[in-house]
Amino acid sequence: MRHKNYFISLLAVAMLLTCSHLASAQVAPLRGHVVMVLADGTKTPVEGAVIDVFRTDISGKQETKTDKKGIFRFAGLPLAGTYTIAASAPNARPDALPGVKVGQDRDYELQLGAGGDGKRLTLEEVKAIAARNSGGGGGAAAPRTESADERAKREEAERKNAEIAAQNTKNVNVNAVLNRTFKAGQEALGAKRWDDAITNFKEGLAADPEQDAILVGLAEAFRLRGADRYNAAVKIKGDDAARDAGIKSAQQDWRDAAVAASKAVEIIKKKTPATGPDATARNQQNQNKLAALDVRAKTMFLLVTKVDTTQADAGLVAFQEYMAAETDAAKKTKAHNDLAKMLLDAGAADKALVEYQKILEANPDDVDALIGAG
Repeated sequence: MRHKNYFISLLAVAMLLTCSHLASAQVAPLRGHVVMVLADGTKTPVEGAVIDVFRTDISGKQETKTDKKGIFRFAGLPLAGTYTIAASAPNARPDALPGVKVGQDRDYELQLGAGGDGKRLTLEEVKAIAARNSGGGGGAAAPRTESADERAKREEAERKNAEIAAQNTKNVNVNAVLNRTFKAGQEALGAKRWDDAITNFKEGLAADPEQDAILVGLAEAFRLRGADRYNAAVKIKGDDAARDAGIKSAQQDWRDAAVAASKAVEIIKKKTPATGPDATARNQQNQNKLAALDVRAKTMFLLVTKVDTTQADAGLVAFQEYMAAETDAAKKTKAHNDLAKMLLDAGAADKALVEYQKILEANPDDVDALIGAG
């Protein structure tokens, strides 16, 4: 069979890489309740009490009021902070609870004293009350001791928060590696430095093997390097060993390209389709999918025709899925002709004829299909 060099076109795809599992718990809820401690020691919920949450490690403040049951909630406060909760209400002595951490699934109780002036505490006054509490002085309810159950919950929450913080730090580092290696790999592809591209893409995948964009780049680099190696090898005259070694290295590149491209397609198929009013995410997802399908089909052409003809059926599926996604009529027709030729070169003449006939039904003057159909 007459050898025909396979024309290689460089794929350029711009993709934003992010690590897939950034932990979301940068903030956590805070909740509690306020009671009025009466002279006989009984407690009643305080509706409308003003709650001030002072961040004491750095400057910051949040506020709210209690509901009919004396309950207050903050949906999300920074996990890293240390807080003092202050409560005040008309005709009551205020209370403050220092050293509070969020995310501990704890219901904090603040106790107001009856017969006070209802003063709303400032940060300096909160600090003074905290100091009196720690020293056993008056002016506010004595500090509450932590029960064994509360301590266990707090320690578990702190452990989980530490794990989240560590994972987020790791993910930030991973994202830096992904973006650096993807950019360097794409630049190397554009400059036809296949070895550099492969090295960079492999480094990125070592950080996160589920990055379909990097897998597409790796598959393309292997495919293009294999084509260069093959074309150089078949030109060697008088040294069969060198020629065979060059062809084998090209074939291995195409095997590696097929593995990377197939994995990229598999990952993309598992992704939840982007939704929402913004079309940017949907368009990017579609482009990524098309790029992966395109590289896989081109790689399968080489794998089937130059390496392993038993992969013809897998190549057929690869081309069919690419053509189903491709919206450019000219590219789709070219891919259909490549599919038919792949089947013909693999010895599947009957299947090739079926594909050529499909092409001619749509375009009776298609020269490649006319020649292929005989």
